[in-house]
Amino acid sequence: MNIKAHAVLIPLLVSLPLAGCFTQTYTHGSVISNDMLSQVQVGSSKEQVELVLGSPSTTSSMNGDAYYYISQKTSTTAFFAPDIVEQRVVAVYFDDDGYVKDLANYGIQDGKVFDFLGRKTRTGGSDYGFLTQILRGAANPSLGL
Repeated sequence: MNIKAHAVLIPLLVSLPLAGCFTQTYTHGSVISNDMLSQVQVGSSKEQVELVLGSPSTTSSMNGDAYYYISQKTSTTAFFAPDIVEQRVVAVYFDDDGYVKDLANYGIQDGKVFDFLGRKTRTGGSDYGFLTQILRGAANPSLGL
């Protein structure tokens, strides 16, 4: 083999293992689109919520019932550990009669729990600790969301 052939073959052979190194994005959990969320109005029943959004990831009965739909988007390159790209919690709060009294779409913005529907930073409430734990502390993809 001549030098010109080696000049072409060696870079090709070296680049082959890198051909499989591409970034993939995965979504885990209950992904709720804005269109789905707009179909749930204050006054909707639990049955209507479940019909539109599906079964919640988890529920709570502190200070009235609430449904939580948790989703996580991760990105990974080749054999590296996945990075969390986005994490959201859609919360549907019910009154004592089982009808929607409030909705929220929580995520992290500037390091704080932020409601993307109400456009405000969440600073308290009975589920603030739970939301903070999910959105900040659940940076472990092995949670099975």
